[in-house]
Amino acid sequence: MAPVLTAVTDHVHLARTPLVNWTIVTDDSGVLLIDTGFPGSRDDVLTSLRDLGLAPGDLRAILLTHAHIDHLGTAIWFAKTHGTPVYCHAGEVGHAKREYLQQVSPAALLTQAWRPHWLAWSLEVARRGGLVRDGIPSTRALTADIAAGLPGRPEPIPTPGHTSGHCSYLVDGALVTGDALITGHPLSRRRGPQLLPSMFNHSDADCRRSLSALSATGAGTLIPGHGDLWVGPIAQAVRQATA
Repeated sequence: MAPVLTAVTDHVHLARTPLVNWTIVTDDSGVLLIDTGFPGSRDDVLTSLRDLGLAPGDLRAILLTHAHIDHLGTAIWFAKTHGTPVYCHAGEVGHAKREYLQQVSPAALLTQAWRPHWLAWSLEVARRGGLVRDGIPSTRALTADIAAGLPGRPEPIPTPGHTSGHCSYLVDGALVTGDALITGHPLSRRRGPQLLPSMFNHSDADCRRSLSALSATGAGTLIPGHGDLWVGPIAQAVRQATA
């Protein structure tokens, strides 16, 4: 299924797929991609760019909320093939380089294989390259100076918990939350703002603490790493996620 593009603002588009989302930011200075799907999402990512009249060479940089393979995957190809700069929070750089890995293990997923929807999701994730363990050696820490020069001038909102260096971004008034706060997931029967199942989080306690940082932004639009766009006060989304 091709990604569904939604214009969030004049400069920000959400690309949504059943497995994972990414965000495309455009302005006069170029194009920024926030998260990139799985390694096997490459065709979908390129399609979403093409649907906006963009080509891989238009991409100024990639910004990661975190370095799980479903968000970092296609960035491996962009960095290797096009030399695209890749940035993330300083606390996530080692993870993106694969100096260490904070990701649910296949063994842990196997404990849930008796559940049909978990098994179907796991097989599709594997098909999309979810077992790839490659990193991006050229990943650099996002600094204030670098952020100020990127399309959309993203404002980092550190939200550790899902990974130790997870970071959300405020761009053109919209809050890109990665996996700090989502609105749906193939493994969830619930719809609307929520946290991922605890087995996917490095620290559940930190996940919950980071929600206050999201509330403090006062944003009125939530662009999640999984699920639909959510429009409304971010504080309301946080209350719904913790209810």
